[in-house]
Amino acid sequence: MPVVLSPFTTVICLVMVLAVVGLVAWALQLMEAANARREFSLMLAGCMVCSAAVGLATVMVITLTSPERFPAAGVARSEADAGISLNAVALPFDDSLDCLVDARFCAPLPSS
Repeated sequence: MPVVLSPFTTVICLVMVLAVVGLVAWALQLMEAANARREFSLMLAGCMVCSAAVGLATVMVITLTSPERFPAAGVARSEADAGISLNAVALPFDDSLDCLVDARFCAPLPSS
């Protein structure tokens, strides 16, 4: 069962698109004012607002087009569905750091 019902999803999408368009319009106004006044700080503000619009649009696209929408409360899955166990992964910092001081303490490299 989806977290948000279909009619509400459409409304949320439209509001998000309007927010992105509004942010881009505001950024363009800031940049035009910066160009007219020869003020660099307004140009930076316009770039920051435009970056916020891009971030919001990216999050919106990732969220609304994901193949599997996760519930808002979090993902509760059993360990059998987990797939790969992280216990099988050997991380570089799991070994002792003595290898950095003396090469004799380093584990031998696997031969191919």
